Amino acid sequence: MGFLLYLAVLCCLTFAVIHFVGQRTVVIGPSMQPTLYEGDNLIVDKMTYRFRLPKRFEIIVFPYPTEEDRLLIKRIIGLPGERVRIAEDGTIYINGEELIESYGKEVIKNAGLAAQEIVLSDDEYFVLGDNRNDSTDSRSASVGCIKRETIVGRAWLRIFPFDKIRLLNPEKE
Repeated sequence: MGFLLYLAVLCCLTFAVIHFVGQRTVVIGPSMQPTLYEGDNLIVDKMTYRFRLPKRFEIIVFPYPTEEDRLLIKRIIGLPGERVRIAEDGTIYINGEELIESYGKEVIKNAGLAAQEIVLSDDEYFVLGDNRNDSTDSRSASVGCIKRETIVGRAWLRIFPFDKIRLLNPEKE
């Protein structure tokens, strides 16, 4: 009887951790290079956004809108209520001011939907991959702006490969 109780408690704790605290996910594709590479294993923090709103430049995980089982990993660029536009020269503008950031791997060649100003609602985020010219992100109609309730969590820790273990989204960013 003791073993069954132990097993039941262990199963409940495992369920709680996976569904409410964190989960492991694997990076698929080159869209977040040079920050993350295909095959990197990450721990997704599912707790933080229960207590505060996502911040600009944090890396988030969310389901692909048309495939709930497929997770996308992107960086937050635009916050709720902001206006986002990408100019022909690849410059990102937030509320009419140039965004100063160092995450984009190269100059954006295709502004997509953001060629025209996008006004984010009070629960939407505009996200981009760091590999701007090889990323399906908010510039694409298939992804669009991300609703807060669809965010699984923030990419918190790279756990594999072992020689690249590090925290992602450090508070200083």
